[in-house]
Amino acid sequence: MQRTARAIAGLDALASLAQAARENGYVRPTLRPPGAPRRIAIVQGRHPVIERIALDEPFVPNDVLLDAAEQQILLITGPNMAGKSTVMRQVALIQLMAQAGSFVPARSAELSPADRLFTRVGAADNLARGQSTFLLEMIEAANILHHATAASLVILDEIGRGTSTFDGISIAWAMVEHLHQAGALTLFATHYHELTRLAQELERVRNFNVSIVEDGDRLAFTRKLVPGEADKSYGIQVARLAGLPAPVVARAHQVMDLLVAGNLPGGAAEPAGAGAAEGAEAAEGAGDGADKGGPAGKGGAARASGRKSRSRSGADHPGQLSMLAPDPAAQAERLVAEELRALDVNGLTPLEALNLLGRIKTRLTSDET
Repeated sequence: MQRTARAIAGLDALASLAQAARENGYVRPTLRPPGAPRRIAIVQGRHPVIERIALDEPFVPNDVLLDAAEQQILLITGPNMAGKSTVMRQVALIQLMAQAGSFVPARSAELSPADRLFTRVGAADNLARGQSTFLLEMIEAANILHHATAASLVILDEIGRGTSTFDGISIAWAMVEHLHQAGALTLFATHYHELTRLAQELERVRNFNVSIVEDGDRLAFTRKLVPGEADKSYGIQVARLAGLPAPVVARAHQVMDLLVAGNLPGGAAEPAGAGAAEGAEAAEGAGDGADKGGPAGKGGAARASGRKSRSRSGADHPGQLSMLAPDPAAQAERLVAEELRALDVNGLTPLEALNLLGRIKTRLTSDET
């Protein structure tokens, strides 16, 4: 009876996988032989769960290529809600389904068997044991770094967000370097745009982003993974979609503008009659569709201002959140602008004005070269 029960259970599992493959258009994956260079090549891959339950818009499939020789680590950037996590998780699920003996949701899939599949996603804590969200994140990250091999598949989503920006970027940066050396095929999603510099530093790291289409203050999420880095995150817009009060959203935009300019916000907010009121009106106007309960238009389109969410690397203010070397041209432009703003034009002699003009020209031309 025990042997019969095991046989029936096996047949039931195989029949279920076959039925799901037939009903959902799965294909038979190709598994690379042992000893062959490691590779994951998925064409038109889909998430087997989300494609069944996402009824408000059609599921957008994506191509993903990981190659141990040339494209070992994909650094994935892009706006909030664009679909970074979905793309990464569907790759992990396709790998898992293939190694379980199932057909997979894709047009085609060529996979190297993985010895382990590591994931670090989501946020959780264990306060009863004195473990914060960040501590648990680091415990999971430590387990990955200690055990991942060149035959592993690693999925990392937003490492380092539970601490300060400098600490978070530093930890994430060092983790990417470690995984690159270990050789594990890795998908790494991040909002730390500074990490995209690693594609220039490490030979097998590539930048990808989940793209959007901007039309004025309107965003349309394409859900497509494309080569290259994103230089914007739309966290403030997502906060507005979630229902943050318009004055808070407006003030957040003001603070963001200060940070982009290389300054730190100080003191109280401007009176409502100045820039704050104008910002609040802009935020309320931009939320016509989204503030009434969700994304405006098909495909998750939502209104947003499209402000950059990070400072230019040229800013050298102590509050600048960047690990990268300053951009000399941008730094020179900012210093010249500050000098001109502080200048007492009426008190300048002709000779002083001529000398000042000479200094400005020398500074700008020397930084250009």
